[in-house]
Amino acid sequence: MGAKYYLVDSSILPEVYTKVISAKNLLISQKAKSVSEAVRMAGISRSAYYKYKDCIFEYNTQGEETATINAELEDSAGVLSSVVSELYLFGANILSVNQSQPVNAVANVSITVRLPENESKNEEIIRKISNLNGVKSASII
Repeated sequence: MGAKYYLVDSSILPEVYTKVISAKNLLISQKAKSVSEAVRMAGISRSAYYKYKDCIFEYNTQGEETATINAELEDSAGVLSSVVSELYLFGANILSVNQSQPVNAVANVSITVRLPENESKNEEIIRKISNLNGVKSASII
């Protein structure tokens, strides 16, 4: 049987779980240079950290939504870069980029982004991207 997942309010969990998350975040942010340092800073044992580290993860929406943009781009230098720059101006965090081999000098590109909630004006993003030089078409899923 596969793993089951639950979304649980952290206030009902034993303190060790939140401390494991804290240690993991210290390592990710590089505020701790080693597991030993991270667990000392979080106030847990190494054994507790290793027991739970692969089983507990922080759920964090940060008021953001994920969207996938599909576009057809001309096979010209700088076209994808201009699309990425436009996404940056909207405050998008790029999660993945997939591009096909160009056929007839046009490549299909799929860009998955995390958008800040107050900037999730999907129509405006697509309109701006569609107006860039070298962009044949763009849509959002």
